[in-house]
Amino acid sequence: MYTLFHHPICPHSRFIRLVLGEYGLDLKLVEERAWERREGFLALNPAGTTPVLTTEGLPAIPGVNVIAEYLDEACGAAVGDRRLMPADPAERIEVRRLMGWFNEKFFEEASNLLVTERVYKRFMSEEDGGGPPSTDVIRAAKTNVRYHLAYIGWLAQRRNFLAGDRLTYADLAAAAHLSAIDYLGDVPWIEDDAAKAWYARVKSRPSFRPLLSDWLAGVPASRTYVDLDF
Repeated sequence: MYTLFHHPICPHSRFIRLVLGEYGLDLKLVEERAWERREGFLALNPAGTTPVLTTEGLPAIPGVNVIAEYLDEACGAAVGDRRLMPADPAERIEVRRLMGWFNEKFFEEASNLLVTERVYKRFMSEEDGGGPPSTDVIRAAKTNVRYHLAYIGWLAQRRNFLAGDRLTYADLAAAAHLSAIDYLGDVPWIEDDAAKAWYARVKSRPSFRPLLSDWLAGVPASRTYVDLDF
């Protein structure tokens, strides 16, 4: 049994939830408001960021990249063809490159900005940086989403999945960040049919169902968020 300290709209947490779902691992979720800097949570991850994974017999596993590497090492070989990190070194490079693209670049330029401005700041105290959302930040982030969506579409037109012939961490990372933005209704799906078709395939997987059932108080999901034929 794994325990994941997460926030339901945190893109990095969503990525790890998808990975655990693909591997069919038992999971207990503990919602964490990282901005509150709870003492017990900081003991697990001094960086104070979600996600953090715990399991009996091991120290806390903090951060999206550390968790992803741990799960590949601990579980990847046992699932055979369903392994989310390829065995081939060249293919692993491409998966890691795209994981970095989405978990770092896309996160910094789009998903984290939109989630922070439109969700987190609603619940944060003024001392923690809460308050009304910045329209300038939201506008810039939504512009950046369009560029990232176009890149996803470009990849999807040339490959079966984003990093190659089969589903990998790259697809789950991209889908996790898009899902957070899609919850808010900020993905311009009309602009890229290839990206939309790829996302529909990933969104239809059983591992995605728990994400589609997420609900945030005071922040309703977009009209098409749970629709598999959007």
